[in-house]
Amino acid sequence: MLYSALSVIFNRLPAKTVHAHCDGPCGVYDPTSARVAAEAVLSMTKKLLALTPPEDNDPLTLAAYNNTFSRFVAVKEEQAQQAKKELLILWTDYFKPEHLSAYPDLHETFWKAAKLCSACKVNIDQAKAQELMDTVEKIHHMFWTSKGRSDSWVTAS
Repeated sequence: MLYSALSVIFNRLPAKTVHAHCDGPCGVYDPTSARVAAEAVLSMTKKLLALTPPEDNDPLTLAAYNNTFSRFVAVKEEQAQQAKKELLILWTDYFKPEHLSAYPDLHETFWKAAKLCSACKVNIDQAKAQELMDTVEKIHHMFWTSKGRSDSWVTAS
């Protein structure tokens, strides 16, 4: 009964056609979150490479080392996945075919960045982590230039 009454009301009040150029409200896209995640990947990679395994067989020292190592790895992998997610959102939701004329290497740049995120998850490689940061910086500049701005590239560390 209620369904029938609501159907009558909604059929008499047709919805207006609306248009949107993106999946979310304008202004929600920003490469900063990808930069923060990529920077965390680089930071964790450096911390992992700086860790020194204990030389003695003390169980408490070994447990502390293993705990620190595993936490650094977990954060590195989580942040690499977060960077990939943020980059893919920019690539697939923000950038449009008309951007390709200004950035002919747009697809290659994003594809490379996504692959670097994966490489940083499965390896402890400072060169790859730095390359990810460099690629995210390139994307940062593409993004802000596409909006007619020249926002500075600023890192936390």
